[in-house]
Amino acid sequence: MTQKSYNVLFICTWNSARSIMAEAILNEMGKGRFRAFSAGSAPLGEVNPLAIQLLQSLNYDTVGLRSKHWNEFIAHDAPLFDFIFTVCDKTAGEPCPVWPGQPMQAQWGVDDPVRFFRSAEQQQKAFFTTYLLLKRRISLFCSLPIDKLDAMAIKRHIDDIGLVYEMDV
Repeated sequence: MTQKSYNVLFICTWNSARSIMAEAILNEMGKGRFRAFSAGSAPLGEVNPLAIQLLQSLNYDTVGLRSKHWNEFIAHDAPLFDFIFTVCDKTAGEPCPVWPGQPMQAQWGVDDPVRFFRSAEQQQKAFFTTYLLLKRRISLFCSLPIDKLDAMAIKRHIDDIGLVYEMDV
């Protein structure tokens, strides 16, 4: 029996760090079961170099990662999503497109590591903390027996995952 593959979209305003990291993490962790994408409402047009540097240092595939607008994913030839996770609070308050296929959505807000403009060491630590939180949430998501749960249970679980914070990592 072939296992269903689920399409997941991570959205964030600028699509330059958090959503990009989440895309890379889920594509690695969920190989075969999940296919991850990321997008933003106002993408910067480039991926933050610290995000790429961190992912590469942890042996994630960064080929093809790019900052893109979420309109790419409402086009007629775009993949249909099963899940959409918002990883920044700002995007959560913005009006989102009507996603084809009525995917399940959850808010997984994560502090923006780009806001740490102090020392290079503090910035790297902020990116790594963000990575750990995303990895923990994605690990919990990947462990869900989605094919054995009803829609209400899945929704409850993905909402609860969004409550996992740094102190839980």
